[in-house]
Amino acid sequence: MTQTQMANGVNIGIEDNNRQQVCQILNHSLADMEVVYTKTRNYHWNVMGRNFHSLHELFEAQYTQLAERIDDVAERVRSIGEHPIGTLQEFMQHSHLQEEPGQQPAAMQMVANLLHDHEHIIQELRKGVEDCENEFNDVGTADFLTELVQEHEKMAWMLRAFIERQD
Repeated sequence: MTQTQMANGVNIGIEDNNRQQVCQILNHSLADMEVVYTKTRNYHWNVMGRNFHSLHELFEAQYTQLAERIDDVAERVRSIGEHPIGTLQEFMQHSHLQEEPGQQPAAMQMVANLLHDHEHIIQELRKGVEDCENEFNDVGTADFLTELVQEHEKMAWMLRAFIERQD
């Protein structure tokens, strides 16, 4: 057992440096998910127009699902012996996504924005899966991230289907 493993009691078959690298991947995912969660909730509150009811419900379903998965990501960080980020400032520093302060786009632009964000998250998660498997010897996190990919793909599909329905 290494000194770090003895100090924090983590002996799960993943080298300390690898666990720290995996934690960075997870914290970036956590930050991205927090940003898209906040954006989705904002859109839920502010959507208007003829699609109000269906989008209001879709956004609520998605931010509820995101809230559950955000907790899972933070708990995954803890389960590998590290600490998740947890402040708004940290989320913005670690996120690949951007907020839109003061912006209230039209309903269909809201859907397009969220679709873009989910697709970006999917791409980042796929890189994380590959890195966890091939570089960091952490199949558990790779499997966990694969599940996240599938959930974000489904959310993106729902948003994409809504856009296509409007054409």
